[in-house]
Amino acid sequence: MNDIAAKAESGGRMDGAAPGTAGIRTGAGRRLSGHAPSDINRILMARALRAFGDGYVAILLPLHLSHLGYDALAVGIVSTATLLGSALLTLTIGLVAHRIPRRRALLAAALLMTATGFGFAGIGAFWPLLVIAFVGTLNPSGGDVSLFLPLEHTVIAHVAADQARTAVFARYSFVGASFGALGALSVGSVDWLAPYLAPPTVVTMLFGLYGVLGLLTFLLYRNLSPAAEAGTDSPPAPLGPSRGTVYRLATLFSVDAFGGGLVVNALLALWLRERFGISVSVIGTIFFVTSLCSAVSYFAAVPLARRFGLVNTMVFTHLPSSLFLALTAFAPTIWIAFGLLIARGLLSQMDVPTRSSYVMAVVRPEERPAAASLTAVPRSLASAVAPLLSGWLLTVTSFGWPLVLAGVIKASYDLALLRQFSGLKPPEEC
Repeated sequence: MNDIAAKAESGGRMDGAAPGTAGIRTGAGRRLSGHAPSDINRILMARALRAFGDGYVAILLPLHLSHLGYDALAVGIVSTATLLGSALLTLTIGLVAHRIPRRRALLAAALLMTATGFGFAGIGAFWPLLVIAFVGTLNPSGGDVSLFLPLEHTVIAHVAADQARTAVFARYSFVGASFGALGALSVGSVDWLAPYLAPPTVVTMLFGLYGVLGLLTFLLYRNLSPAAEAGTDSPPAPLGPSRGTVYRLATLFSVDAFGGGLVVNALLALWLRERFGISVSVIGTIFFVTSLCSAVSYFAAVPLARRFGLVNTMVFTHLPSSLFLALTAFAPTIWIAFGLLIARGLLSQMDVPTRSSYVMAVVRPEERPAAASLTAVPRSLASAVAPLLSGWLLTVTSFGWPLVLAGVIKASYDLALLRQFSGLKPPEEC
């Protein structure tokens, strides 16, 4: 983690600054205190803890609900509730982000994560679980669609220079994918510990661990420096001149998110188990490998973005991954399905750091908190509706219709993004 922070520091130094000079340049050209690299380090460690928890709860959620006697439709309903609740929380953050300290909001989110984990560990009735899913931070997608994301993105964008911004976001995404992969692999403990503990007991313990991870995240955020609240010469503000751009991006991102919501990890794990009859440990291994592929691809996105531009990198890596996803539904064996998912994993997430970097680059610095939240909200809302449809489809047939629909929708998003935003360049491409 220290190496990551050091790279971010060197990338963000103002031109002409001597090596070792304290401070990181922001997008507005302002130098921050020497605490900024430490703040990046804490954000990355918090991202790692949350990603580890998200990596295994996305797979354990359907297993947990199955142990409690609920079907695929119930999994879809709970998944929808989690994503819808995250969307509303993120929208609230977007509306008031210019009025509240980022550190305070992150601390509150960490406590909410703690309550979510302990709630799922201790409650078995469906309706209370649905309420906890709605107000909590549980993430059935295996990625990060929570209120943490816009807050952390804003901090990173303020302390990284334009030329280093995409690379820092790539490291942020890499940490998330790597630890998410480890989290997915850890679900094998349900099988490994079977001779000693009943699977429902192990699942309950892992949900309790999710709550503990929330407490550790709280401690990391607690030590953020005042530099995390700085970053521009103007105070944070609601959307102004960038409103039209943000709204168009948010609309397109929602299309992509709806497609992704059809194949959240919780439902994809359920489909793999029903379609091929594989164990939880095998499913965890599949998600571990595909997540590692995604993690490696984040760094490949950086030189591609420098060579071809952010929008082109987003589109021409994401488009073939959508095809691989649709083809997975027709795979006759688990090995072919695994191969297609690996191919998808190598390409599908290159748009994550480039998308984050692009949004932060094309709005004014003081609008970044609002822009980060308001581009995340439609994604959460759209992805919140999709699992309900996907869960229903899986109760009707074991064929992977959700995968086919997701591939088609995501490909449509790619083409629309290229058409509408290929001419709007970030500062480093002008």
